Parts: sequence; structure tokens; C-alpha cells
Amino acid sequence: MKKILLMLTILATTASMAFSQAVQSPRVTAEGTNVKISYGQPSKKNREIFGKLVPYGEVWRTGANEATEITFEKDGTFGGKPVKAGTYSLFTIPGEKEWTFILNSTLKQWGAYKYNEIKGKDVLQVKAPASTLSAPVEKLTITLPAGKLVLEWDKTKVEVPVKA
Repeated sequence: MKKILLMLTILATTASMAFSQAVQSPRVTAEGTNVKISYGQPSKKNREIFGKLVPYGEVWRTGANEATEITFEKDGTFGGKPVKAGTYSLFTIPGEKEWTFILNSTLKQWGAYKYNEIKGKDVLQVKAPASTLSAPVEKLTITLPAGKLVLEWDKTKVEVPVKA
């Protein structure tokens, strides 16, 4: 009986681990000049993203799974506001026409579930206009071309000036 219970426990644990890995989005890194961003990359999968899956007006982890993190190798600016060298959690509040980007000093957050508990550690908030793409982007894509952060997913594109 003990052997059967042990085997069932091992089987359940293995199945649980395999399932949890299967549903997690891959973690990707984008690098620019003295700036790096790491985020979980979800896919659209025929879903309506902004305003539905990701509600307007609510804090979002800006990706999947663990909150997105942005690292500045030296002092710089984000959205025209000064930011010290270091790593920050990057949260956003999507809107139909404008997004709020938030840098927070608390790292290793799972999603934005505890954001209200850590919002006192916000380093800065900046607003950026959202535009509509002509064709949908399947996977959340964040890039760091010269002087900016560009976020694209579904039919939405948002750009924030970044210097480091």
C-alpha cells in the first residue's frame, strides 16, 4: 500500500510540474544601449487582448507570469524622467489612447496581484500615447531600439523614450 501511495504521489507531482511548465509563457530578454528588459511573452491565440484579457485602467504586469523587469546599467531617463542605475519591476496601466508606465523598486513579483501593497515603492510613472497597428502582433514584443522602449501586441503599439 505504501508503494502504491508513493508511486501515485510521484506521478501526481510529475504531472503537475509538466502542466505548470506547459502553460507558462517563455521569458525573453530585449537589450538596448545600457538598458535590458526581461518579460514573459504571452501569445494572442485568437483572443481579444486589450480591454478584455488585459482590462483597461488596471495595473498589468506587462507580460506573463513574473512581472517584467527593466535594468538600467547607468543613470538615465525613462519617459523624460530621471532614473537611477538598477533593476525595477515594470508595470503598466493600459488605456485605449494612453498608457501609464510604472517603475517600481520591488523585484520578483508574480504578476501584479500585490501591486497595491508595493505601490509606495514606485520610482516613477510616465504616460505614453497608444497607437493602432494595421495588422495584429501574435506575441507580446518589447524592443529597445535607439532611444526608446517599444511595446507591441495584438493591434496596439506604445513607445516610451528611454536613455541610459
